[in-house]
Amino acid sequence: MNQVNTLTSSAGLWPVDPAQPVAVIGGGPAGLMAAEGLSARGHAVTLFEAMPTIGRKFLLAGKSGLNITHAEDYARFRTRFGVAGASLAPALDAFPPQAVRDWADALGIETFVGTSDRVFPLGLKASPLLRAWRARLEASGVRIRTRHRMVGLDRSGLHLATPEGDLLLRPPAVLLALGGASWPRLGSDAGWMSSLAALGVALSPFRPANCGFDVAWSPHFLERFAGAPLKGITATSAAGCLSGECVVSRHGIEGSLVYAHASACRDALEAEGQAELVFDLAPGRSLERLTADLARQSAKASFSTRLRKGAGLEGVKAALLREVTPEAASLSPEGLASRIKHLPVPLLRPRPIAEAISSAGGVRWEGLDERMMVRSVPGLFVAGEMVDWEAPTGGYLLTACLAMGRHAGLGLADWLEEHAPHGSAKPE
Repeated sequence: MNQVNTLTSSAGLWPVDPAQPVAVIGGGPAGLMAAEGLSARGHAVTLFEAMPTIGRKFLLAGKSGLNITHAEDYARFRTRFGVAGASLAPALDAFPPQAVRDWADALGIETFVGTSDRVFPLGLKASPLLRAWRARLEASGVRIRTRHRMVGLDRSGLHLATPEGDLLLRPPAVLLALGGASWPRLGSDAGWMSSLAALGVALSPFRPANCGFDVAWSPHFLERFAGAPLKGITATSAAGCLSGECVVSRHGIEGSLVYAHASACRDALEAEGQAELVFDLAPGRSLERLTADLARQSAKASFSTRLRKGAGLEGVKAALLREVTPEAASLSPEGLASRIKHLPVPLLRPRPIAEAISSAGGVRWEGLDERMMVRSVPGLFVAGEMVDWEAPTGGYLLTACLAMGRHAGLGLADWLEEHAPHGSAKPE
């Protein structure tokens, strides 16, 4: 007998109503892609989203130009996911960056490769893609219900709070794509963790990723330079030496260059209680050349003049040097050059997770099978940022969310077809 009438687990869950469609919870990229895969395989799907509209974080990311994926060599692309890379590989291999571009093109959204091999929609906006995507999903039969928030998942069923009141569902399978813990005002508030913990699902605490850090700036430095960009520099941590730019904030430091080092600095703070970013304020000059250029400056000139003429430093760069090295004016040309090329900025702590672009933590990989089904709860699948992985900005996060949603959706379809082939088929 192939028909499954109970979503079974070690604890035992609800008796399934085979007439109900598969439930996808979460209207972000992972949930939408999962619904798309399930629908393409002939399964009836209802997607529930807690917010008034789908894709809120997706739209926010698109405000500065939607970085949809990355065009670097795929072998290099696969290395961007740290320790989770091996776990993510099956999903990414099946839906790599070129597949993301082809998928967008099929929605009528042309893409182009911008600076640093980042890939963007031609119009640089998220809303046209999201509108086209939603239209295609609904045309394929996916039902989308907004203002439907999951408030529980237990032995009695799937509990949703809706504008019409509480709703109890017992679908043949559930896919959760509820996001992590960053930007909770957009819906990713990690409120699902208690329900999954009660089911015995292994979880890791959420931590900020792609985040800024607090620095103990002096009041004088903050008054003059809060909000000032640091451009044309490199920063070094355990993550390596990377070039780019960042911004002095009223709390510390943030921006793309800092985000690239965020996981390494966060981990160092957790493990050792201290961390620093080491800046090279003049990456275009060798130590030897910088020493010689500074040595040629007149000893009678002001320190500001010597920095400007000998090292090309002024404004926020010169101020940062003084902030971190108060004795900089008294250093020898060799000592000053060394400090300019190796300026350690101590970090106090990551900024709060609510400010982070993304988060690490969530459902542990060892608790999932190769289809992204929870091992202890057959019929329960998860995808996206609620799983424990992280990646830098640059299109990696979105590509992985899309790939995971697709992988989990197709895995759920496989599972249904193996165990409950009649439970969620689309009506004729």
